[in-house]
Amino acid sequence: MTAAPEATAPRTRRRPGRRVPVALLVPAGLGLLFLVLPLAGLLARTPWATLPQRLTAPGVLTALRLSVQCATLATLLCLACGVPLAWLLARVEFPGRRVVRALVTVPLVLPPVVGGVALLLVFGRNGLLGRWLDGAFGLTLPFTTTGVVLAEAFVAMPFLIIAVEGALRGADSRYEEAAATLGAGRWTTFTHVTLPLIAPGVAAGAVLCWARALGEFGATITFAGNYPGRTQTMPLAVYLALETDLDAAIVLSLILLTVSVAILAGLRDRWITSP
Repeated sequence: MTAAPEATAPRTRRRPGRRVPVALLVPAGLGLLFLVLPLAGLLARTPWATLPQRLTAPGVLTALRLSVQCATLATLLCLACGVPLAWLLARVEFPGRRVVRALVTVPLVLPPVVGGVALLLVFGRNGLLGRWLDGAFGLTLPFTTTGVVLAEAFVAMPFLIIAVEGALRGADSRYEEAAATLGAGRWTTFTHVTLPLIAPGVAAGAVLCWARALGEFGATITFAGNYPGRTQTMPLAVYLALETDLDAAIVLSLILLTVSVAILAGLRDRWITSP
């Protein structure tokens, strides 16, 4: 009678621990500190004791209201023009499409002040279109609230176009083909099939566009000026407050920081790659 073989416990394969090379850890830590310390300094210097009073100050509320209104109008303008442009870039083959895409993304890398100068040369009273608008309709765009909206839309629209174009390229075109086979027209297919498919991408792009418009400074001050109650948005109010009241500038900066963090946290799963 042979003895039964002894049961042996299964061997577990141990994974070696991941060791971070010091040559990477040190610069990574320095980079993190470089990005986080200014934000920590802003929080540390915030006048928390007088924060409620400063938030309700007339100048702060006026700048905040104007910023929200202009950013919202700029986003609506970007949606009206940017979504069709993104559809054109994603769905239609035409000569020069790469050039058009490059031109669309130029405001992403163009210094905002240069964008403001370009807007002045086009929409100013002596500009390419501004001269005609002034002579035919008496319409002046620079240094007005409408100028703020145009400046913000100019720098923010690429964010919307990139997000919507990416959503269109990732959407399943078979649904659109099926709708066309069933007799739906192009406009019906776009409004009833395409837009619902890319709705999350449009929403994410619109929120990013709104946030970029809210924080715009260079093009706004160059094209629209810095007039309280008319063109002075939150970033411009921060710039002005730095010269007279540091605590007020810190409070305004804290508002913009809070909005930015909230938006990035809300869009993390759709815009930033999760670990």
